[in-house]
Amino acid sequence: MVRRSVMFTPGDRPEMMRTAPEAGSDVVVFDLEDAVAPARKDEARTAVRELLDGAFDPEPECCVRVNPIGAGVEDDIDALLSGGIPDALDSVMLPKAESGADVDRLDALVGEHGGDLPVLALVETARGVLNADEVADAEATDALLFGAEDLAADLGATRTDEGTEVLYARERVVMAASAADVDAIDTVFTDIEDTAGLASAAAFAVGLGYDGKMAIHPAQVEPINGAFTPDPETIEWAERVLAARDDADTDDRGVFAVDGEMIDAPLITQAERIVERAGRD
Repeated sequence: MVRRSVMFTPGDRPEMMRTAPEAGSDVVVFDLEDAVAPARKDEARTAVRELLDGAFDPEPECCVRVNPIGAGVEDDIDALLSGGIPDALDSVMLPKAESGADVDRLDALVGEHGGDLPVLALVETARGVLNADEVADAEATDALLFGAEDLAADLGATRTDEGTEVLYARERVVMAASAADVDAIDTVFTDIEDTAGLASAAAFAVGLGYDGKMAIHPAQVEPINGAFTPDPETIEWAERVLAARDDADTDDRGVFAVDGEMIDAPLITQAERIVERAGRD
């Protein structure tokens, strides 16, 4: 599954939710947490459930961000899944994930309604960063997401354009995701109008090893998708590497070359990753 762009839409805005898939993101997230005022939580739960129970059948992955453990998640799950897991719901996102037990708790709540859903675990607190490997290793975790804004607030750090104040955490999250073989999704870019800045931030995330990036506006989807989609020349190189690998395996050869370059295991892994990102696996 490719998750280049993960776009949030407020759960109390039915019209926005219905049109969200048109933005072209790989994942649409209906938000019951930060995007919804406390007084409108019940309204949002009802709106999301009604949408999922209807004829809504989006092409992108459909996810709901519930509230954190101990802060309303039980009410969210009861409202969303009281009649069973809707066919349109593909995954759930857990904000402020701080331990494997947090993911297990959400998984258990979903299980009480007769099913299971992949969990996209959002790491955005100091404790969550320090326990990122544990969060990633939880059985239900399918992706690890890095939230820089909440982390900076938790640390009392000042956000900068360079992002050095959260760089350690950003690297730790992607490393934990890689070690657990789950997707790594980078933090939001808050300046909606700065397309060039977004493209630069997304390219940097690609360089760190992230698989995708969160978006807070439809206009951000295209630059993010572009950054996480390999260019045609890179895809062609990766396909040649994998074809040559298959030929070498057939001929029982341990080493082989592509375009005059000796190919080893790290380059094969890189080629596999490129093909997967290109959606041609």
